[in-house]
Amino acid sequence: MTALLTIIIVLFVAVALWQMVKIFDLAQVGTTNTQVADDHDNKINGYLMIGFLVFIYVITILCFWYIGDLPLLSNAASEHGAEVDNLMIISMVVIFIVQTITQFLLHYFAYKYKGEKGRKALFYADNNTLEFIWTIIPVIVLAGLIIYGLFTWNDIMNVDEDDDPMVIELYAQQFKWTARYSGNDNVLGKANVRLIDIDRANVLGVDEDDPNAQDDVVVSELHLPVGKQVVFKMRSQDVLHSAYMPHFRAQMNCVPGMVTQFAFTPTVTTEEMRQNPDIVEKVQHINELRKDRMAEIEESGQELRYEFDYLLLCNKICGTSHYNMQMKIIVETQEEFDAWMKEQTTFPNSLN
Repeated sequence: MTALLTIIIVLFVAVALWQMVKIFDLAQVGTTNTQVADDHDNKINGYLMIGFLVFIYVITILCFWYIGDLPLLSNAASEHGAEVDNLMIISMVVIFIVQTITQFLLHYFAYKYKGEKGRKALFYADNNTLEFIWTIIPVIVLAGLIIYGLFTWNDIMNVDEDDDPMVIELYAQQFKWTARYSGNDNVLGKANVRLIDIDRANVLGVDEDDPNAQDDVVVSELHLPVGKQVVFKMRSQDVLHSAYMPHFRAQMNCVPGMVTQFAFTPTVTTEEMRQNPDIVEKVQHINELRKDRMAEIEESGQELRYEFDYLLLCNKICGTSHYNMQMKIIVETQEEFDAWMKEQTTFPNSLN
């Protein structure tokens, strides 16, 4: 009923606007109605261009003032995170400077050189010097950003096997994540989706006869030791997913039929991040919002109080429940990680 009333109201408003336009047209009978802009029109448009220039600058300043605090760009929790943040900040500064200058020139020139009767615009048919300048400057700036980005990317992706990084598999499927640790031998057992056996609880299709799979550990919550490099081997069972761990500045597509890889070293434990002033403020704000939805949250069986945790998210729209495809990540000390690992069941013992 509400939808029907809304449609009726919208129709009435549309009819009213149509009638107002007809009345306005009738009121213009006998007046000059030319489509050619005169000096008065050009002057108005010139002032409007200056007004819009002021508007976008004011909006930009207000955005920086009220919502310019971006703690995510200052709370990286991996070794390479600071480099990624630095690259992002440099790119944003360059974009902001270029945008400020070009928008000023665009709107100011539109005002200064607005059309006036009897004045002919000065123009260059060609100017090699100007063309060289506005071509070489973007080339130099973009080349610098690209080269810096490539060096940063290579530093992230080049894994030194001599450092003996921990190997973990991330397995994506609609709409959940599963992790598989490589065990004491630090070698993952072979796996194939054709070997999936739901009746035996072999949900990852791990080869049960592979010797390297006998000490693998399959879990639904990811634990990482702080200061230890981790190499993630990623697979997808069904569609394209993307493993996204924002605080670790890590993202890699999970592609059906192939294994992709990403590595990083966590540097901040979960408990340490929970004490970060930015995170504390953010958590307090979230809990204040959740109080307004207390009845709804309690009815759904969730805990009312939110507590910060690192998360593994899916950053590709993979289906109806994509928004809820996530897994908790806990970064802890090596001693805490070892104690947790001892409590886990190895792959052979997890089968039915």
